[in-house]
Amino acid sequence: MYVFPLTIFFIGAAVLVGMPLASTLQTYFKNKGRRRVTCPDDHTRAEVEVDRKFALQAAIHGKDEMRVKSCTHWPGHGECGQQCLIQVEATPENIDRLFTQWFDGKPCNLCGRLLTPSDWRHGRMGFLNDQFQLVELRQIDFEAIGSMPVPKRPLCWKCHQEEKQRRPVPAQSAGSQQAARA
Repeated sequence: MYVFPLTIFFIGAAVLVGMPLASTLQTYFKNKGRRRVTCPDDHTRAEVEVDRKFALQAAIHGKDEMRVKSCTHWPGHGECGQQCLIQVEATPENIDRLFTQWFDGKPCNLCGRLLTPSDWRHGRMGFLNDQFQLVELRQIDFEAIGSMPVPKRPLCWKCHQEEKQRRPVPAQSAGSQQAARA
């Protein structure tokens, strides 16, 4: 009579404790070893080792944070902003760290307004690449971001939207135009 409720209780408790524990241990073990990255400062190859204990402690507290324990460029380059971590894992903290280096305090290429962290934290900006094509933050491939040059022409949200409206819409094929009319 009491066996079924007790069984359900223990299964539920195991799931409630086991899932976060499994996720935390996964964080610890996935950060094992050295990783090859491209240094954002000088665009040369480097090997970094993630501080696994720090990542584990952050995961226990429900945060997805990491930091570099060692780097082949240290101590020659000294302490750095650790923007290369986005190549290891594109966590919100790593993305913010890189975008802060790229955009903080820089003026919009069109209107001159200084960019603030709220611009990139809310995805409210873009930039013009070397061919003056509009690139939105959501279009960035974070796996290849280490080899990507630092954007030189950032745009605030207002100018980004105006530039987006000014760009021609890609031409549709004849088949898709007929399907759109039907």
